[in-house]
Amino acid sequence: MRRNVARKFDEYLAASARTGDSAAFERLVKHWQPRLIAHAYRLSGEMELARDIVQDSWIDIYKGLPGLKNIVVFPAWAYRIVTRRTADAIRKITRKRRDGDALAAEPEEKDHSQADIEAQADRTPLNRAMAELSKEQHAAIGLHYIEGFSITEISIALKVPAGTVKTRLMHARHNLRAALEGENKNDQT
Repeated sequence: MRRNVARKFDEYLAASARTGDSAAFERLVKHWQPRLIAHAYRLSGEMELARDIVQDSWIDIYKGLPGLKNIVVFPAWAYRIVTRRTADAIRKITRKRRDGDALAAEPEEKDHSQADIEAQADRTPLNRAMAELSKEQHAAIGLHYIEGFSITEISIALKVPAGTVKTRLMHARHNLRAALEGENKNDQT
């Protein structure tokens, strides 16, 4: 019940922002920013890159909001924008690395916020097992179980067919189960 109220409030904020209400857009950003960053991080594996991607994504969201016909799909639509921007950023980085430009420009030290997230992720067996999933499986699991998205919403957000989402979820569950059962066997010995 509480989840439906939150979704309705998001729809109200998105509808208000679509009409030009800047306060509603600010509240929408405040509410969705952490979730979109988490999604971009699941896809990219780099916290600073994820923040930059989401910042750029908000520009696209702001510009595209007046043209969004069905406000109910706002969450999946916003995630799709972030997914697309993340894919573009990864392609750009890969191209630079292939050319050798990025290797010389990479910093030696890790960003502390990324290090904190990685350290936190290593604390529980589930998080360790999730870190071993492919980026595609990690994104599908995160959207389904953390964000509560339906198969259709995940399909829209990741821009893949619903069958692909189901397959990714199935494989991710299998891989998580195998990793966690292996961890439990190691603990008992």
